[in-house]
Amino acid sequence: MERSGDQPAMMEIEQILKQVQAGELDIQAAQNQLKDHLTRSNESAGDLGFANLDLEREKRTGFPEVIYGESKTVEQIIAIINKLMQHTDRVQATRIDAQKAEVIVAAIPSVTYHPTARVITWFRKPILHVYEGYIAVLCAGTSDLPVAEEAAITAECMGSHVERIYDVGVAGIHRLFNRLPIIRGANVIVVVAGMEGALASVVGGLVAKPIIAVPTSIGYGASFNGMAALLAMLNSCSPGVSVVNIDNGFGAGYNAALIHQNTEKRL
Repeated sequence: MERSGDQPAMMEIEQILKQVQAGELDIQAAQNQLKDHLTRSNESAGDLGFANLDLEREKRTGFPEVIYGESKTVEQIIAIINKLMQHTDRVQATRIDAQKAEVIVAAIPSVTYHPTARVITWFRKPILHVYEGYIAVLCAGTSDLPVAEEAAITAECMGSHVERIYDVGVAGIHRLFNRLPIIRGANVIVVVAGMEGALASVVGGLVAKPIIAVPTSIGYGASFNGMAALLAMLNSCSPGVSVVNIDNGFGAGYNAALIHQNTEKRL
Protein backbone atom coordinates (compact mmCIF):
# COMPACT_ATOMS: atom_id res chain seq x y z
CA MET A 1 0.00 0.00 0.00
CA GLU A 2 1.28 3.45 -0.88
CA ARG A 3 1.97 5.61 2.16
CA SER A 4 0.43 9.08 2.20
CA GLY A 5 3.90 10.55 2.59
CA ASP A 6 4.87 9.00 -0.76
CA GLN A 7 2.11 10.70 -2.74
CA PRO A 8 3.83 14.07 -3.34
CA ALA A 9 6.97 12.24 -4.44
CA MET A 10 5.01 10.06 -6.88
CA MET A 11 3.21 13.11 -8.24
CA GLU A 12 6.55 14.82 -8.90
CA ILE A 13 7.87 11.80 -10.79
CA GLU A 14 4.64 11.53 -12.76
CA GLN A 15 4.86 15.21 -13.73
CA ILE A 16 8.41 14.75 -15.01
CA LEU A 17 7.37 11.73 -17.08
CA LYS A 18 4.40 13.61 -18.55
CA GLN A 19 6.69 16.46 -19.58
CA VAL A 20 8.96 13.98 -21.37
CA GLN A 21 5.96 12.37 -23.08
CA ALA A 22 4.70 15.77 -24.26
CA GLY A 23 8.11 16.71 -25.61
CA GLU A 24 8.47 19.55 -23.11
CA LEU A 25 11.50 17.99 -21.42
CA ASP A 26 14.43 16.17 -23.02
CA ILE A 27 15.85 12.94 -21.63
CA GLN A 28 18.98 14.48 -20.09
CA ALA A 29 16.99 17.16 -18.27
CA ALA A 30 14.56 14.53 -17.01
CA GLN A 31 17.43 12.38 -15.72
CA ASN A 32 18.87 15.37 -13.85
CA GLN A 33 15.51 16.20 -12.28
CA LEU A 34 14.92 12.59 -11.26
CA LYS A 35 18.40 12.39 -9.75
CA ASP A 36 17.75 15.54 -7.71
CA HIS A 37 14.39 14.14 -6.66
CA LEU A 38 15.91 10.84 -5.49
CA THR A 39 18.64 12.68 -3.57
CA ARG A 40 16.04 14.81 -1.76
CA SER A 41 13.93 11.72 -1.05
CA ASN A 42 16.87 9.82 0.47
CA GLU A 43 17.87 12.80 2.61
CA SER A 44 14.31 13.06 3.87
CA ALA A 45 14.08 9.31 4.51
CA GLY A 46 17.25 9.39 6.58
CA ASP A 47 16.21 12.29 8.80
CA LEU A 48 15.35 11.00 12.27
CA GLY A 49 15.46 14.40 13.92
CA PHE A 50 18.41 13.56 16.18
CA ALA A 51 20.33 12.02 13.24
CA ASN A 52 20.36 12.46 9.46
CA LEU A 53 21.50 9.14 8.04
CA ASP A 54 23.59 8.91 4.89
CA LEU A 55 21.54 6.29 3.05
CA GLU A 56 23.58 6.71 -0.15
CA ARG A 57 26.95 5.95 1.44
CA GLU A 58 27.07 2.31 0.36
CA LYS A 59 26.51 3.31 -3.28
CA ARG A 60 29.38 5.80 -3.07
CA THR A 61 31.89 3.91 -0.95
CA GLY A 62 30.84 0.26 -1.01
CA PHE A 63 29.88 0.08 2.67
CA PRO A 64 26.90 1.58 4.52
CA GLU A 65 27.13 4.15 7.28
CA VAL A 66 28.41 2.63 10.53
CA ILE A 67 26.86 3.60 13.87
CA TYR A 68 29.24 4.93 16.52
CA GLY A 69 27.39 3.89 19.65
CA GLU A 70 29.34 5.67 22.36
CA SER A 71 27.40 8.61 23.85
CA LYS A 72 24.23 7.65 21.94
CA THR A 73 21.21 6.43 23.89
CA VAL A 74 19.84 2.94 23.32
CA GLU A 75 16.67 4.47 21.89
CA GLN A 76 18.70 6.40 19.34
CA ILE A 77 20.76 3.36 18.39
CA ILE A 78 17.66 1.18 17.99
CA ALA A 79 15.99 3.78 15.78
CA ILE A 80 19.11 4.12 13.60
CA ILE A 81 19.52 0.36 13.23
CA ASN A 82 15.87 -0.06 12.26
CA LYS A 83 16.15 2.68 9.64
CA LEU A 84 19.36 1.30 8.15
CA MET A 85 17.86 -2.19 7.99
CA GLN A 86 15.25 -0.80 5.59
CA HIS A 87 17.90 0.44 3.16
CA THR A 88 20.84 -1.98 3.31
CA ASP A 89 21.67 -5.67 3.71
CA ARG A 90 24.16 -5.16 6.55
CA VAL A 91 24.40 -2.95 9.61
CA GLN A 92 27.30 -2.43 11.99
CA ALA A 93 27.37 -0.49 15.26
CA THR A 94 30.60 0.01 17.22
CA ARG A 95 31.38 0.89 20.84
CA ILE A 96 28.25 -0.70 22.27
CA ASP A 97 28.66 -1.65 25.93
CA ALA A 98 27.04 -4.76 27.36
CA GLN A 99 24.27 -2.85 29.12
CA LYS A 100 23.17 -1.11 25.91
CA ALA A 101 23.56 -4.32 23.93
CA GLU A 102 21.15 -6.19 26.18
CA VAL A 103 18.38 -3.67 25.48
CA ILE A 104 19.14 -3.49 21.75
CA VAL A 105 19.15 -7.27 21.27
CA ALA A 106 15.86 -7.53 23.15
CA ALA A 107 14.33 -4.90 20.85
CA ILE A 108 15.86 -6.27 17.62
CA PRO A 109 16.46 -10.04 18.12
CA SER A 110 17.94 -10.48 14.64
CA VAL A 111 21.11 -8.53 15.51
CA THR A 112 24.24 -10.18 16.90
CA TYR A 113 26.33 -8.75 19.73
CA HIS A 114 30.08 -9.38 19.79
CA PRO A 115 30.99 -8.62 23.42
CA THR A 116 34.78 -8.54 23.16
CA ALA A 117 34.68 -6.12 20.22
CA ARG A 118 31.66 -4.24 21.63
CA VAL A 119 30.15 -4.44 18.15
CA ILE A 120 26.62 -5.18 16.96
CA THR A 121 26.10 -6.61 13.47
CA TRP A 122 23.08 -7.49 11.35
CA PHE A 123 22.91 -9.20 7.96
CA ARG A 124 19.91 -9.78 5.76
CA LYS A 125 21.64 -12.95 4.55
CA PRO A 126 24.65 -14.81 5.99
CA ILE A 127 27.95 -12.98 5.73
CA LEU A 128 30.24 -14.32 3.01
CA HIS A 129 33.97 -14.14 2.35
CA VAL A 130 33.84 -12.64 -1.12
CA TYR A 131 37.53 -11.99 -1.83
CA GLU A 132 40.46 -14.34 -2.31
CA GLY A 133 43.19 -14.32 0.30
CA TYR A 134 42.88 -13.01 3.83
CA ILE A 135 43.73 -10.30 6.32
CA ALA A 136 45.86 -11.13 9.36
CA VAL A 137 44.95 -9.33 12.59
CA LEU A 138 47.66 -9.50 15.25
CA CYS A 139 47.58 -8.23 18.78
CA ALA A 140 50.40 -8.01 21.29
CA GLY A 141 48.49 -9.04 24.40
CA THR A 142 45.13 -10.22 25.63
CA SER A 143 44.38 -6.71 26.91
CA ASP A 144 44.45 -5.49 23.30
CA LEU A 145 41.73 -7.94 22.23
CA PRO A 146 38.79 -5.49 22.19
CA VAL A 147 40.52 -3.29 19.62
CA ALA A 148 41.80 -6.26 17.61
CA GLU A 149 38.35 -7.83 17.50
CA GLU A 150 36.80 -4.54 16.41
CA ALA A 151 39.23 -4.54 13.47
CA ALA A 152 38.64 -8.22 12.65
CA ILE A 153 34.85 -8.02 12.70
CA THR A 154 34.85 -4.85 10.62
CA ALA A 155 36.97 -6.53 7.95
CA GLU A 156 34.69 -9.57 8.00
CA CYS A 157 31.63 -7.38 7.60
CA MET A 158 33.22 -6.00 4.44
CA GLY A 159 33.67 -9.47 2.95
CA SER A 160 37.24 -10.37 3.93
CA HIS A 161 38.41 -13.58 5.54
CA VAL A 162 40.38 -12.83 8.72
CA GLU A 163 43.07 -14.88 10.43
CA ARG A 164 43.42 -13.92 14.10
CA ILE A 165 46.88 -14.16 15.64
CA TYR A 166 46.67 -13.03 19.24
CA ASP A 167 49.02 -12.64 22.20
CA VAL A 168 52.24 -12.50 20.17
CA GLY A 169 53.86 -9.45 21.76
CA VAL A 170 57.58 -8.76 21.81
CA ALA A 171 58.02 -9.87 25.44
CA GLY A 172 57.67 -13.45 24.16
CA ILE A 173 58.80 -12.91 20.60
CA HIS A 174 59.17 -16.64 19.89
CA ARG A 175 55.36 -16.76 19.77
CA LEU A 176 55.43 -14.37 16.82
CA PHE A 177 58.07 -16.36 14.96
CA ASN A 178 55.98 -19.52 15.32
CA ARG A 179 53.16 -17.84 13.37
CA LEU A 180 55.24 -16.17 10.65
CA PRO A 181 54.09 -18.39 7.76
CA ILE A 182 50.43 -17.45 8.19
CA ILE A 183 51.32 -13.79 8.80
CA ARG A 184 53.42 -13.62 5.64
CA GLY A 185 50.63 -15.24 3.64
CA ALA A 186 48.18 -12.41 4.35
CA ASN A 187 47.31 -9.69 1.85
CA VAL A 188 47.24 -7.04 4.58
CA ILE A 189 48.30 -7.13 8.22
CA VAL A 190 46.73 -5.24 11.11
CA VAL A 191 48.96 -4.98 14.17
CA VAL A 192 47.37 -3.93 17.47
CA ALA A 193 49.61 -3.13 20.43
CA GLY A 194 49.75 -1.02 23.56
CA MET A 195 52.59 -0.43 26.04
CA GLU A 196 55.49 0.79 23.84
CA GLY A 197 53.86 -0.38 20.59
CA ALA A 198 56.97 -2.21 19.39
CA LEU A 199 55.15 -5.09 17.69
CA ALA A 200 54.36 -3.10 14.54
CA SER A 201 58.02 -2.30 13.89
CA VAL A 202 59.08 -5.90 14.50
CA VAL A 203 56.47 -7.26 12.10
CA GLY A 204 57.40 -4.58 9.57
CA GLY A 205 60.95 -5.90 9.48
CA LEU A 206 59.79 -9.46 8.76
CA VAL A 207 57.13 -9.19 6.04
CA ALA A 208 56.59 -7.75 2.56
CA LYS A 209 52.96 -6.76 3.07
CA PRO A 210 51.26 -3.48 4.01
CA ILE A 211 50.83 -3.07 7.76
CA ILE A 212 48.19 -0.99 9.51
CA ALA A 213 49.32 -0.33 13.07
CA VAL A 214 46.83 0.40 15.85
CA PRO A 215 48.14 1.81 19.13
CA THR A 216 45.97 0.97 22.12
CA SER A 217 45.47 2.82 25.38
CA ILE A 218 46.77 -0.20 27.32
CA GLY A 219 49.81 0.50 29.48
CA TYR A 220 51.16 1.96 32.69
CA GLY A 221 51.27 5.66 33.60
CA ALA A 222 54.02 6.82 31.24
CA SER A 223 52.24 5.24 28.31
CA PHE A 224 49.87 8.25 28.52
CA ASN A 225 46.78 6.26 27.48
CA GLY A 226 48.32 5.14 24.20
CA MET A 227 50.36 8.20 23.27
CA ALA A 228 53.63 6.32 23.79
CA ALA A 229 52.54 3.52 21.45
CA LEU A 230 51.17 6.03 18.92
CA LEU A 231 54.44 7.96 18.78
CA ALA A 232 56.50 4.76 18.58
CA MET A 233 54.42 3.51 15.63
CA LEU A 234 54.54 6.89 13.87
CA ASN A 235 58.32 6.89 14.28
CA SER A 236 58.78 3.28 13.16
CA CYS A 237 61.88 2.72 11.06
CA SER A 238 60.25 -0.29 9.40
CA PRO A 239 58.88 0.60 5.96
CA GLY A 240 55.32 -0.20 5.03
CA VAL A 241 53.76 0.72 8.38
CA SER A 242 50.77 3.08 8.39
CA VAL A 243 49.17 4.17 11.66
CA VAL A 244 45.59 4.89 12.71
CA ASN A 245 44.40 6.63 15.86
CA ILE A 246 44.57 5.19 19.38
CA ASP A 247 42.12 2.29 19.86
CA ASN A 248 40.74 2.77 16.32
CA GLY A 249 40.23 -0.89 15.47
CA PHE A 250 37.31 0.03 13.22
CA GLY A 251 39.44 2.34 11.07
CA ALA A 252 42.19 -0.25 10.78
CA GLY A 253 39.81 -3.05 9.81
CA TYR A 254 38.06 -0.83 7.28
CA ASN A 255 41.32 0.28 5.65
CA ALA A 256 42.65 -3.27 5.56
CA ALA A 257 39.46 -4.47 3.87
CA LEU A 258 39.67 -1.70 1.25
CA ILE A 259 43.25 -2.72 0.43
CA HIS A 260 42.16 -6.36 0.26
CA GLN A 261 39.25 -5.56 -2.05
CA ASN A 262 41.49 -3.61 -4.40
CA THR A 263 44.21 -6.25 -4.62
CA GLU A 264 42.24 -9.51 -4.81
CA LYS A 265 39.58 -10.94 -7.12
CA ARG A 266 36.10 -11.73 -5.91
CA LEU A 267 35.50 -15.42 -5.28
